[in-house]
Amino acid sequence: MRRIVHDVLILGSGLAGLRAAVEISLRSQGAVDIGIVSKVQIMRSHSVCAEGGTGAVMRPEEGDSLELHAWDTVKGSDFLADQDVVDRFVQTAPDEIRLLEHWGVPWSRREDGRVMQRPFGGHSFPRACMAADKTGFFEMQALYDTLQKYSNWKRYDECFVTSLLLDGDRFAGVTVYDLPGGEFTILQGKALLIASGGLGTLYGFTTYSQTVTGDGQAIAYRAGLALEDPEFLQFHPTGLVPSGILMTEGCRGEGGYLRNANGDRFMEKYAPKMMELAPRDIVSRSETTEILEGRGYRRPDGLDYVNLDLTHLGAERIHKRLPLIREVCMNFLGIDPITQVIPIRPVAHYAMGGIEADIEGRSAIENIWVAGEAACHSLHGANRLGCNSTAECLVWGGITGAAIARYVEQNPALSDIPEAHAHEEEGRVFADLLQRSGSENPAEIRRELRSVMDRHAGVYRNGNSMRQGLNSIAELKQRFSKIGIHDRSRVYNTDLTHVLETENMLELAEALLTAAVAREESRGAHARTDFPQRDDERFLAHSIVRNAGGAPQLDYKPVRITNWKPVERKY
Repeated sequence: MRRIVHDVLILGSGLAGLRAAVEISLRSQGAVDIGIVSKVQIMRSHSVCAEGGTGAVMRPEEGDSLELHAWDTVKGSDFLADQDVVDRFVQTAPDEIRLLEHWGVPWSRREDGRVMQRPFGGHSFPRACMAADKTGFFEMQALYDTLQKYSNWKRYDECFVTSLLLDGDRFAGVTVYDLPGGEFTILQGKALLIASGGLGTLYGFTTYSQTVTGDGQAIAYRAGLALEDPEFLQFHPTGLVPSGILMTEGCRGEGGYLRNANGDRFMEKYAPKMMELAPRDIVSRSETTEILEGRGYRRPDGLDYVNLDLTHLGAERIHKRLPLIREVCMNFLGIDPITQVIPIRPVAHYAMGGIEADIEGRSAIENIWVAGEAACHSLHGANRLGCNSTAECLVWGGITGAAIARYVEQNPALSDIPEAHAHEEEGRVFADLLQRSGSENPAEIRRELRSVMDRHAGVYRNGNSMRQGLNSIAELKQRFSKIGIHDRSRVYNTDLTHVLETENMLELAEALLTAAVAREESRGAHARTDFPQRDDERFLAHSIVRNAGGAPQLDYKPVRITNWKPVERKY
């Protein structure tokens, strides 16, 4: 078994991971040795798919303010966000925009040369800094280019991390299946940043790349770290039917309409003030209600839909502000949004929950930090506002990078690798999973899991349905123990990686539904038909799920309220 040593390991090469790597390199002047581990090639992380913008206060003289951004975020969270975390976020985000400006992001510009900002749902001021509708791609490119200034880091592309190695209560290393080489490797480090992204492919109809399977959350959960607020899974209102590809909120930020099968702009009934620019949870529920009450378009596959109408925006605006949206619509459906409406429905899009971490991004293990969608700093609460996610990745990429650089400067010793655990994990992967010859097809289990989540943990939920979902997941876990793998090779075995991913997804689905069943209220993205009201007396609290002997164990911790007490949420 190979062993490779770095000062710092970063799991994930998306916005948060690259931003942290740049910060560590910048602060240490290249003296800290970094290993960046990704199961994809470094510029293929899902962050490149972010489209609409990055939220930050850049126009205080025009009426925006840090306090207003904070209030929008807290209200959007349905008052489940920790307000000290929100304050730090809104104060830091503008500096990140300016840094990216210096590092080369080609922001779209106003006529006066300043960074263009478009309206986004739930924001009371246009604060989504935009690079047309390819913002995430350009931010990733700028960070990667900036990282090229330094030679203190090494890429481990197409490497699948299977477990965390702990020396008592300290991080020691990770075990890695190196796909191109077929080797099982130990990567050892003084500190770890988990920035591995979300878990949205738990669902069948999703905006996520198929590689986004929650691996970082799952290995942290198995190692004893808690998942916070896993029940809050955001559904974006505009997923292209039938593929699920994201139609950015920028479409509505530019003035797009939502219309039902009667041609009506139905958001007037649900959010008369903000209409299509209400927060995502409200818009998604409104669309679902229209469909359930018969005012949507029917499809034989069950993906009933309403329409996103951009035709009134005109060709020039679409060419300039939404070129990717037009390209996707033409390539995948053969329709041109300049003249034709776009079929859309709510789609699984973002995990508000994640690995529990404090305001510095530090986990319960001293030398493990978490950033980006893999983390839960309690910023988004029960519902994330659009354009706060890329900003979150940048802000906590910078915060955790700075904290890790300071930690490594103190010259902590490497922790001892638990050799027995490492060899046990190698045996689990190669002698157990890879050699299984049972009758169950892991691909079918994965398909059924996604169907279960679509049916039982969707936009609207209820206790009986979610308990059925938990029973189905228990059955799928039992069937998973009887899988067979046809490809027995060790080199680039995608059958094996799909099995490892499915194992992770089963555990995360169980944690999500366990917390969702117990939360007997409706708050943000968690909308229950059997408990339709928000219950601050019982559930103004964060769900904490720990792995107790292979089963989820649920606890709660209070929300930190510093500025605003919960009020009725209207738009």
